[in-house]
Parts: sequence; C-alpha cells; structure tokens
Amino acid sequence: MPTYLLAIDQGTTSSRAIVFTSRGEIFAVAQQEFRQHFPRDGWVEHDPMEIWESSLQVCRNAVRQAGIEARDIAGIGITNQRETTVIWDRATGKPIHPAVVWQDRRTAATCTQLRSKGHENLVVERSGLLIDPYFSATKIAWILDEVEGARARAEAGELAFGTVDTWLLWQLTGGRSHLTDATNASRTALFNIHSQSWDDELLALFRVPRAILPEVKDSAADFGTLTDDILGAPIKVAGIAGDQQAALVGQACFERGMAKSTYGTGCFLMLNTGTEAVRSENRLLTTVAYRLNGQTNYAVEGSIFVAGAAMQWLRDGLKLIGHARESTALAEAVGVENAVYMVPAFTGLGAPHWDPDARGAILGLTRDTGIAEVVTAGLQSVCYQTKDLIRAIQNDGARLEELRVDGGMAVNDWVMQFLADILNVPVDRPRVTETTALGAAYLAGLQVGVFQGLEDIAAMWERERRFVPEMAPGLRESLYAGWEDAVERISHN
Repeated sequence: MPTYLLAIDQGTTSSRAIVFTSRGEIFAVAQQEFRQHFPRDGWVEHDPMEIWESSLQVCRNAVRQAGIEARDIAGIGITNQRETTVIWDRATGKPIHPAVVWQDRRTAATCTQLRSKGHENLVVERSGLLIDPYFSATKIAWILDEVEGARARAEAGELAFGTVDTWLLWQLTGGRSHLTDATNASRTALFNIHSQSWDDELLALFRVPRAILPEVKDSAADFGTLTDDILGAPIKVAGIAGDQQAALVGQACFERGMAKSTYGTGCFLMLNTGTEAVRSENRLLTTVAYRLNGQTNYAVEGSIFVAGAAMQWLRDGLKLIGHARESTALAEAVGVENAVYMVPAFTGLGAPHWDPDARGAILGLTRDTGIAEVVTAGLQSVCYQTKDLIRAIQNDGARLEELRVDGGMAVNDWVMQFLADILNVPVDRPRVTETTALGAAYLAGLQVGVFQGLEDIAAMWERERRFVPEMAPGLRESLYAGWEDAVERISHN
C-alpha cells in the first residue's frame, strides 16, 4: 500500500505542498509566494488562476523533491485560506472576477445595514458567525451584483461558487468535483451548523442563489480523483479542512477543552467544544471543528486578522528589517517592558472587537524610540491580541490549561515566551509546527486507511518545547493595560 500523503496548504500569501510519511513526518516541502492586490483601501484580492497555478507547481515540485512517484501517494489532503471567495464559469472553468480575500472589507456598509435591520441574531443562531465582511456570504452577493449578468447566470446554474478548497478541487479533478467540507462551509455564513445544510433563510437574507453552491461532505471523504495530467497518475483527494480546523486536527486537539493557536498571516485560536455548539456571549465564533463519519465536532474561535502580516509590513512596507528572523535580536535588546504599542488594524479589528473601520496605529512614541522598539511592538501585538481572545474565552466560562501553538511565528522563542507570560498559561510547541498541512494529511490518511482512527493521530503528537509563564503579575497587568488603552484610542465601537 502507498504510504506517503500529500498535503496542499493554500495560504493567504503563498501556496505550499508537503509530502508526509505515514508517521506524520515531513519528507519534502515546496512553497511559492503569489501576488497580493489592494485595488482600494480595505480591499484585498487574489488572482484565482495564480492560486491554482502556484498550487499545481508546488505539488509537482514537492513530489519531485521527495523522489517518489504519484503511485506512492495514498491520498491528498487540501487545507486553505478560508472565506476567500471565487466564482467561476462552469463551462470554461474561468473565474468571472478576482478572488475576494477573507481580509477584504468592501462589504462593511452592507454588513452594517444588515445588522441595523436586526438580522444578526438569525445569522448567529444558524451559522455561529457574526455579520461581518470577513465571511463569504456578502462577498458572493457583491461579485454577483458587480459583474454584469452574473446574478442571472448564477440563478440559471451556469456559475459555481467555492472557497479556495472547492476551487482547487474543481481544477484538480478536471471540473468533475464541485464539493467542499463542513469546516469550510461553516465559514460562509450560509451554512446551518446545527442541521449541517445550506440554510434557505440565510441564502435569502444574503441574496445567494442555491444553484452556485457546492455539495458539503465530511472532512475525510471521497472528494474525487486527480486527472492524470496533474501528477502522472490518478490519486484520491480524501481530506479537506479550512486552515484553522486543519491545524486543530494536526495538533491532535480532539478532547473537549483542548485549544490551539496558529500564527500565520493572521492568528486564529480555536478551542474544541466537543459535540456541543457553544454560543459565545463575548463575540467569538461558533464553528465546525471537523466532521467525521457524519458526526460533527464544534469549536469556539477567535480570529485576529493581522499577526505575521504585521512583520511582513515592517519588512516590506517600512523596510525596518530585511528578514523576519532579525526581529528576535531587536526584541531581546529592547526587552518586554516596551512602552511602544502597535495595533495592526490594517483591515479592521477582528475578535472580540469586530471593528471593520478601525485602522492601524503605533502609539507611545518618544524621541528615543527607534526601529528596535517598533519591531518589538509588532511582535508583542500578536501576543496582546491573543490575550484578548483568551479573556473572551474565559468570560464564556471555558478554562484553558495550556495552549498548543503552530505557524511561522511559533518558531520564535522570544515571542512564545512573551505569549506564555502575558497569557499566564503554559505554551506548548510541537515537534512538527507545520500542523495545518499535517492536519490535512491526517484527514486524507483517515479516509484512505493509513490511520485507523483519531487515537492513531493523537499518539503521534510530540511536544518540542514548553514555555512556562515567568512574568510578575503586576508587570503583566501593566503591559496589558497599555495595550487596552492603545486599542481604545483607535476603536470605532
């Protein structure tokens, strides 16, 4: 039996493919960045064809680098940037508009209008989400209204909608599979997370025709087979999950109360609530953690829009550093008692503030503030935002004993120690920090029989390092109070 698993990890700024062994070990990696488009203030777009072509290229590169044949791959898992919206022509497979990215705020006025008319409670009850430009529903309606003739064509069944997983799957299978999984469906604001089906009232509210929607499957399922021209042999696509849910699986957070936080472009903290969909009273999201064998597991989630992207901005926008790794030495020189605060609300503030009109700021500048203080503030902002989420989770009655971390910034020891200190919770970093891709591989492996159950996956999780809180309570409170003051100054709520 083939023993390798291929994960496609299609992210916000790059596409990556990783070949894993049946022990969950990385065997080969290929990655390719692609262009970001910012046509107007608060607008973020990608070229769907560039997403596809970069994903195809990294798959071929990873398999070549591994020195294996397509027939050695037991199955493929897809994980993806969530909520990003693509609509294409079913006949040609060509997009009708650039992809509207999850960070995009162009539908903020529409969302405000829907909230003012009292619709938010229905949306929260059915979808577990708030009314916000972040989610796919208003993005779909905007494209259908903006592109001439698109709404009529959508209603006639000529167009297809998909989040990025669905778009890639369509391309990989030569247009044979128009499918998604329950985790991605749960991020559209059109999916009833309790009945596990597209919701007619939500479709009517957001003016989205049912005819363009994909069929929703479990996270480990038969999603179709690659056409031979992709990698040279037919391989089953057997697992799909949105990036944060895939990371939850990759971190083996299968027990109720277990939590992980992923530090990529944004930061996403997810806490497993088991088979109960817990409604947050503190503006966190209720979402599908994973659906296996027809059984749905839920999570509460806090979404921070800018984490690693803040460091990218310091590097590319302000040119304060040449590479993200330079930030560690600067932070060590400054120390944790930094009076400068960066609030990276470049595309508004996410949970628990949900303020789409907020914009970024650097506060506390003095004559002797330099590059080191600003860069350190960028690193600290990620930890302060995580603290906002943890506090909301605790106010909802959940207790957090430890936090499992992953993503690009998780390899930074200084940041992880400051995170443990500011949260006052132990922070565990796993041996494999590419947990998003790993989760997708695990889901595919479950479906094709490489793994027998979640117990097999849980047994493979290994801690590489634990960061234990060491900060004095008074300093922790003082630093966080400074952050709260900074957020207050830019808030529109």
